[in-house]
Amino acid sequence: MASSCENSNMNRFQVLCHEQVYRLDQVMKGAIPVHGRGNFPTLNIKLKDFVQVVRDKLGEDGITVQDIRLNGGAASYVLGCEDNQMYNDLDLIFGVNLGSPSDFHKVKSAVLNSLMDFLPDGVNRERMSSCSLKEAYVQKMVKVCTPTDRWSLISLSNNRGRNVELKFVDHMKRQFEFSVDSFQIILDSLLTFYGISEKEMSEHFYPTVVAESVYGDFNVALSHLNEKLIATRCPEEIRGGGLFKYCNLLVRNYVPAENINIKPMERYMCSRFFIDFPDVNQQKVKIEQYLANHLGDEQMKYDYLMTLYSIVDESTICLMGHERRQTLNLIQQMAMQILMQQEQRAYYKQLQMAQFDQQNVTTTTAATLDNQSNLIIDQVFYGTGFTLPPIQPSDQYYGYVAPCLIGPYSGLQQSCAVCPTYTQC
Repeated sequence: MASSCENSNMNRFQVLCHEQVYRLDQVMKGAIPVHGRGNFPTLNIKLKDFVQVVRDKLGEDGITVQDIRLNGGAASYVLGCEDNQMYNDLDLIFGVNLGSPSDFHKVKSAVLNSLMDFLPDGVNRERMSSCSLKEAYVQKMVKVCTPTDRWSLISLSNNRGRNVELKFVDHMKRQFEFSVDSFQIILDSLLTFYGISEKEMSEHFYPTVVAESVYGDFNVALSHLNEKLIATRCPEEIRGGGLFKYCNLLVRNYVPAENINIKPMERYMCSRFFIDFPDVNQQKVKIEQYLANHLGDEQMKYDYLMTLYSIVDESTICLMGHERRQTLNLIQQMAMQILMQQEQRAYYKQLQMAQFDQQNVTTTTAATLDNQSNLIIDQVFYGTGFTLPPIQPSDQYYGYVAPCLIGPYSGLQQSCAVCPTYTQC
């Protein structure tokens, strides 16, 4: 039994290949805009620089960072075999000790002070306060303190939905929803490489980077990712039951793994969702937030809502009839609203195109008439400029005189014996 447990723990980790490290390097070096509200400027940050600054600020306040990890969709993008693997948020996990309430305040101050270092040149930093930076650049802040969970989340704003989410974790009971988002890439060796090497990476020169699947067996989780399979454990332990994420996977053409009995799992998801969000107004807020943060395309939002409607309709067993109908009506109304917005946009676009075409026709007609009214005689030509040869009587064709024009046939308006019957002399 001990040997089996040890093998399971060892199978949780895997060393990244060169292609995966290259993708990770591109993610870490890519500029991510953090949009400010109001008149605050946009901050263009690179993750490789930002996490270093945050770690240094935490160290100055006496908080030691045990490790830094890339999590969620970005980690799945790095590890997956598909180049078009989609991801929205950039999730970073800082392993820290949050033993006292003051540590949470130190974490918040470290992040806000780090943002100060990325303000553009010309901005008066002396007039910037932590409060103003929070209002300008922080999308949301979460603090969780329970016997099983102790962590803090700070999400930085991005108008395109690609938020940078910094999670500072002392301990967390549940670190994943499904196997495909259970990957955590340990960044410490890569950050060390950035600090000591000026040479660019190559196929034969790159740091050793290790990833972990907190779901369990790394290869199993990776096969689920590459084959677009849905698998999880104990969905009732997930806040919200993992219902939103599950519907998102279905819309992206994921299917349940063969060894998963999905119907009981769907019932667990719905039950936990309605336990956490029993009020229909809470449900509306959560659905709207999820649509805004994870689904940018209008058609995908509509498909997502209809999928959510189907799952809630078929798998909800813990609600009274009128409560269930309230939730279904809410989802249906939100879907119809998106559909109406799509139709309105399509109508206005068609109307604009028709007006544009009509304007072009009117402009072209006016220009044509204007050009014709301004016509002038430029040159006059008399004749063709060529001299035709005179007709000679001996010419085989031009010297021929029809018999009907001479002798007894002259003056007759009918065919003669010489001319063909289908001609008239």
